[in-house]
Amino acid sequence: MRFNSSNISLKRPTAVGATDFLRRNDRMAALLPAVERMARLQKDCAACLPTMFKHCEILAFEDGQLVLSLPTTALAAKLKQQLPKLQDTLARRGWQVAAVKLKVQMTKAVEIKEKMRALELPPAAVDAFDQLSSSLEASPQNSQLIDAVKAMVARRRAGGG
Repeated sequence: MRFNSSNISLKRPTAVGATDFLRRNDRMAALLPAVERMARLQKDCAACLPTMFKHCEILAFEDGQLVLSLPTTALAAKLKQQLPKLQDTLARRGWQVAAVKLKVQMTKAVEIKEKMRALELPPAAVDAFDQLSSSLEASPQNSQLIDAVKAMVARRRAGGG
């Protein structure tokens, strides 16, 4: 079972329902302390590095070794730089983490990239591109460039980006 902040519901009826379900079955009830422990660990990790732990999952925590799953190598590289901070924060919260192992695993399509901001050109820049398209020599080599610049100017003036 993977533990992710999205798996941990803060809605009381859902959490109570889940724990009631686990307690009703003897085999499942034995798992409840481990589930609660992993949920607390996930919460403490997320409190330390909230933006990174949006996409991280705890795979295991045994014998002082914390194993984390990340969806991309880029996120793993960023988290690797933050490991001393994470280990220090967890130690202050009572977790004895001797080592952290990172595993890159594409588990599901996760939107990690931030939305790209729309690039806007000021009217003076659009006018300059318009003048450029008119001043370029009309040759076979320039024809595609001229057409592309004119199309971009038309889109910008029409408000289409």
